[in-house]
Amino acid sequence: MKLVVLTGIPGSGSTTVLNKTLEEVNYLHINYGDMMVEIAKEKNMVDHRDELRKLSPDVQKELQLLAAKKIKEKSESENVIVDTHCTINTPAGFLPGLPEWILRELKPNIFIIVEANPDEILIRRLSDETRDRDKEMTKIIALHQEINRATAMTYATLTGATVKILENHDNEQAIIVSKMVETLNF
Repeated sequence: MKLVVLTGIPGSGSTTVLNKTLEEVNYLHINYGDMMVEIAKEKNMVDHRDELRKLSPDVQKELQLLAAKKIKEKSESENVIVDTHCTINTPAGFLPGLPEWILRELKPNIFIIVEANPDEILIRRLSDETRDRDKEMTKIIALHQEINRATAMTYATLTGATVKILENHDNEQAIIVSKMVETLNF
């Protein structure tokens, strides 16, 4: 069984691309943030997803570990693709989305990073009325993507997984979905 980690900063379109890709592959989709929200709601810590990043880093770490255990359990019987953030831009700085103790629990085979041009991401964020997204400048968006690349390679070093970077540009969804399907079926 494969455990794939899909990541992209908010507005990169990683979840949208994943949903189209899942129409063509046989993988169980687990959203890491949704799993964390479910656990946090059970503990009366948050009312909605966008409050997670405002919790203290220690609380976020506890929620990450509990979610990892649930995900690993599901991955033992089928191929799983985990939709998550490689890093989270918190007021205290960038927080690894998958610290070493989480990686040890998950043991992923591949990391897929979905990226887009910072201008595309900014416009997507401003257009998304369904979420309470941070309004970052393109310079910070570019930095966040650079941090994700470096962090994903560190994750790969710790796990032996590979890292695949796919570009998700406006009006080119079919191209990235095709590349994602090819990567998952390799």
